[in-house]
Amino acid sequence: MHVGSGRRSVLLAAALLGSLALSACSGGAGDSADAGKETRITVTPGGGKEVALGSPISVKADGGRLTDVQVKDDKGHEVPGRLADDGASWTSDGKVGPKTTYTVRSTAKGGRSGKGKESSATATFSTQEAPKVNKLDFVPGDGQTVGTGMPVSILFDHPVDKSKRAEIEKSLKVTTTPKVEGAWGWVKDWSGQDRVDWRPKDPWPAGTKVAVNGGLNGIDSGEGGWFARNYDFGFTIGADHKAVIDVPSHTLTMYENGKAVGSVKGSAGSPVDPTRGGIHTVRSKNAAETMDSSTIGHGNEWMLDSQWVTHLTASGTFLHSAPWNQSIGVENNSHGCFGMTTPDAKRVYDFLPVGSTVEVKNTASTKVTDVGNGLEVWQETWEQWQKRSALK
Repeated sequence: MHVGSGRRSVLLAAALLGSLALSACSGGAGDSADAGKETRITVTPGGGKEVALGSPISVKADGGRLTDVQVKDDKGHEVPGRLADDGASWTSDGKVGPKTTYTVRSTAKGGRSGKGKESSATATFSTQEAPKVNKLDFVPGDGQTVGTGMPVSILFDHPVDKSKRAEIEKSLKVTTTPKVEGAWGWVKDWSGQDRVDWRPKDPWPAGTKVAVNGGLNGIDSGEGGWFARNYDFGFTIGADHKAVIDVPSHTLTMYENGKAVGSVKGSAGSPVDPTRGGIHTVRSKNAAETMDSSTIGHGNEWMLDSQWVTHLTASGTFLHSAPWNQSIGVENNSHGCFGMTTPDAKRVYDFLPVGSTVEVKNTASTKVTDVGNGLEVWQETWEQWQKRSALK
């Protein structure tokens, strides 16, 4: 639900001690005990041009039962909520969003049985503007088909206070078909921004449908930031394609549904810059790219044009063509990447979708790749990953 700027004026039928209390009666059939009874409907938050942020919308029927509640924002979006079992109150599922005007229309009938006179009320109120709005970016994109190692990754453009993370995590829902076990974990992205990822316990089954709902509108993210909309997106898990690099044998082997379907030769990192080990996730791909040594701390040593570049870590571990290398398949002499001939690089590029995994085995590298250095959620065991959740 996108949250608009809202009207600044507020039309109120009546106000009572910070809440809206309204009633208008019309004749209603009822039993002998409730026939003459009516109810008073109270809406909270109450009147005011700038209602405080951080609270849900509630409607109460004093002396009766609610029969209908409809809440819309100034963009015409309906606000969902739940009616209490006794029918005496209704509460929105989420909180009021910043700089938004809400209109609440409700009806009720008097008496405990709800068979008394009918009352109706319409209330309108507007909320404060947030000091700053915390927006987010997410991967995979809506409707995308990705590999079996792909996490849900949400990047925030403003810091998220640690004390606010549990509420945010509770508001993020992942639904899968078939059902898949997984968990959220808080990560510091390579960029320095806060991030929260959801990874399955084990790699996804091929064909899984994933839906993500972020009911964040109106939630305080700390440090003056608020969320001003909800987020909904979904994606599909594609074929089970993986790769394994064995560094000493200079070989990358491709696997489909657990079975080897081909291999290529290449050159991994030299003893000085060995290729990082562990299970990496393909984070992005680029058909043509210039390899710039300054981006990985090697100054102006090289500037080389490459094709069919498959990105693993954010710090620069790639699979790519290396036409300048005369020792492919014979010597590991790169600066941490896995270089191949141009045709083999394209073959690997085409085989591995974004979200697939590449495991590097038997490397001399002792560096532990941080989870935020790309989509590196598989660098940790399931037990380690679960400790990243804010829900203790």
